[in-house]
Amino acid sequence: MKARLKTRTVVAAVSAASIALVGFVAVPAHADTRTTVVVTESNPLSSLNPGTPDTNLVTNTDIGYLVSAPFWYYDNKEQVVRNTDLGSYDIAVNKVNDFEVKYTIKKGAVWSDGVPITAGDLLLSHILNSSAYSIKAGLGDPNGNTTPAFNSVNYGGPYDTAVNGLPVVSADGLSVTVKYSIRVANWDILGPSPFPVHTLVELARGDKGLPSVSTAAADTAQFVKDFQSYNTANLKKYGNVWSNSYNISAVDSSTNPLLLVSNGGYILQSAVTNQSATLVVNPKYNDGPALSGITTFIFKFGIADGSPSAQALSNKEIDVYDGQPTADAVASLNTLPGVTTVGYNAATYEHIDLRVGDGPGTTDHYTGPFAASGGQKAADLRRAFLLAYPRADIVSKLIAPINSDAQVLQSTFVLPDNADYNSVIGANGSSIYSGTQAKRTATALALVKKYYPTAGTATPINVNLLFGQPSNTRRVSESQLVKAAEAKVGFNVNITPTSGWSAHLSENKWDAEFFAWSASSIQQQGNCPNFETSGGNNFIGYSSSVVDAACKVLSGAAISHADELRLYDQAEGAVDRDAVSLGIFQFPSVVAYNSALSGVKPGPLAPNIVWNYWTWHF
Repeated sequence: MKARLKTRTVVAAVSAASIALVGFVAVPAHADTRTTVVVTESNPLSSLNPGTPDTNLVTNTDIGYLVSAPFWYYDNKEQVVRNTDLGSYDIAVNKVNDFEVKYTIKKGAVWSDGVPITAGDLLLSHILNSSAYSIKAGLGDPNGNTTPAFNSVNYGGPYDTAVNGLPVVSADGLSVTVKYSIRVANWDILGPSPFPVHTLVELARGDKGLPSVSTAAADTAQFVKDFQSYNTANLKKYGNVWSNSYNISAVDSSTNPLLLVSNGGYILQSAVTNQSATLVVNPKYNDGPALSGITTFIFKFGIADGSPSAQALSNKEIDVYDGQPTADAVASLNTLPGVTTVGYNAATYEHIDLRVGDGPGTTDHYTGPFAASGGQKAADLRRAFLLAYPRADIVSKLIAPINSDAQVLQSTFVLPDNADYNSVIGANGSSIYSGTQAKRTATALALVKKYYPTAGTATPINVNLLFGQPSNTRRVSESQLVKAAEAKVGFNVNITPTSGWSAHLSENKWDAEFFAWSASSIQQQGNCPNFETSGGNNFIGYSSSVVDAACKVLSGAAISHADELRLYDQAEGAVDRDAVSLGIFQFPSVVAYNSALSGVKPGPLAPNIVWNYWTWHF
């Protein structure tokens, strides 16, 4: 599975909704044909809110994509498409040091409970993206050691850097104007997404059922009042709901319907822990592209990659498969009658991170072999671990059989299919980890022997590795290659797979973790959230003044492309020198689907498969 910890470079607006991302009733066309589609997910649903560090994952956001409709989405050409059914947005003031964008909800847009969507529903985004607001409202410093009341992944991004004061609500209650101190880069994807704030008030109050429209209007007004007055007591209650109450994996008739309010094409009807989730058409949906005939989406979890997934497709138990296939699985998929198999380039990449400090929100302290507090010894051990990491072996044995053009990843800010890739890797410090594996292993062993003379014949250094589900065949194979390679230089790597691994990324018990970032946006800041001190995706306690300086510029006003690449190299150079992270490979992405299903057009950015679900039909 990919963590969308989205790339996890998360779009600020995207995670502003509780059940995340975009989505887009009309009377279904093709009503005389099949109207239920079954899609696989490698990992189960773990939360209805993918906007926290522990829950911003592919499965959560893919499902969330179908139940929320913000102002824009990406198509399969990486182009931003505006959702004019929800409303409009444009520049209101355009000056270098005074820049404003106005967002207007289309009159008549409603939530699935019938409550009108208003400007008040756009204000939560500001709380989730503004460190200054969180501090002023007494909700906690997102850059401090304590988890803020709203445990959002989006602090520290371009919005956070440049927003100026509170969004201004219009007199008619349908528009907000966001003010920036500079003409911020990527302004068109940074703004607010709607969230049913009346439900936050009601859940905080302990309500168990859907309110009347008049009650909901009063609750929205209460939220706006609390937001504008920085009412710490009430805001903390709302933060507790947003951060914790949506973290459920089962949905049935006993689930509080307030948790399921949607403005997207679908409503989550039910979910069985570790098995499936079922979504049905939202009858109130009127703020996104019309659906084409699918009335029910079923997501099935835990169908293993490889022959089980191929067999499920062959048996028509599933209609769409998108996983981490083995070479044998791809070969099998290509032979199935009635199944269309498509390879595509996804902006998703595998990487290995080494913990150097305390994970966000943890109360204990990391004291493992790679801790920054260990000084030069820890730095040498980190360098040795990354040098010995069998990246070439992983690519040649597990990835190249699926994609013959696969290569070891030398940058995580720019991927190999980008025209700037060769230029970036020539100056980003990745040459530290070049050369043959034999040479790298010898260098690693010499580093380790400085402190552990028996290394090479013994494995005196224990490393706990976090990497994924037991059912993920490719990841299990990958971990086995890692264990064998690292043993040669003295590391004893624990490779026990971990169900629900993504919820453990911040924990200090893990010395190393490999998984995939899946990009959901294209921003000037690149992958800064993964490495800057305040980054929402920085789980390993890494802090570098060099990285922070580069990312401060990248997260600010628009700069030239040449300067952008120069700063990418500056940031990555520090990461490489500090030996905290390495890219491994870009995902060889394959989707296989029932040939009777129309509309499936995988795209490079997450959500790769369901980005245009409204066009799907049999």
